[in-house]
Amino acid sequence: MKLYGAPVSPFVRKVLAFAAEKGLALELVPIGLGDQNPEFLACSPFRKMPGFTDGDFAISDSTAIVTYIDAKYTDSPLIPSDAESRARVVWFDEFADTILTAASGAMFFNRIVSPKFVGKPGDDAAAAKGETDMGPICAYLEEIIDDGGFLVGDSLTLADISVASPFVNAAHAGYVPDAATYPKLTAYLASMHSRPSFADWIRRERKILGLG
Repeated sequence: MKLYGAPVSPFVRKVLAFAAEKGLALELVPIGLGDQNPEFLACSPFRKMPGFTDGDFAISDSTAIVTYIDAKYTDSPLIPSDAESRARVVWFDEFADTILTAASGAMFFNRIVSPKFVGKPGDDAAAAKGETDMGPICAYLEEIIDDGGFLVGDSLTLADISVASPFVNAAHAGYVPDAATYPKLTAYLASMHSRPSFADWIRRERKILGLG
């Protein structure tokens, strides 16, 4: 199985972490901005990361990819089958991919991607708005995180992987939730990001980005 993209993308990281938690190894094919790799374009015609192939099967979009992986490799499912849990996992995945990534992405793009990889100064106002938008997001998560350590049920699911991933980008851009204001969220993210499925990639990404 091949995954096309850059690990600093929250969507690519989501798939990499998901596969790792399933005990599966994906071959990561690096793709940069504006990359014209024909194999990537064949599986992602609109050039959205990540693209994915498994033999003759090709698909793009992180949620489509992890849904395929979970359905094909049924050991240790990360997407629940019961109606309520499945619906909640889908909600958290959508929340992470849209609301959370919009806020963290504004900071990451304008503070990291634009100056380092595009060669243009970032929009400080857009980055500041992204940081402001993180407030209600963190407050929501602080309210719903319980002592069980996971967002849905008593074990790791796609919900946790999806939510944890954009916070890595926020941290790369210099934003972490205030521990005094959001103690449960702080502990939750520390637990998630210390898992090998995340920690290994976070170390590599910081090196790629020159963050030490």
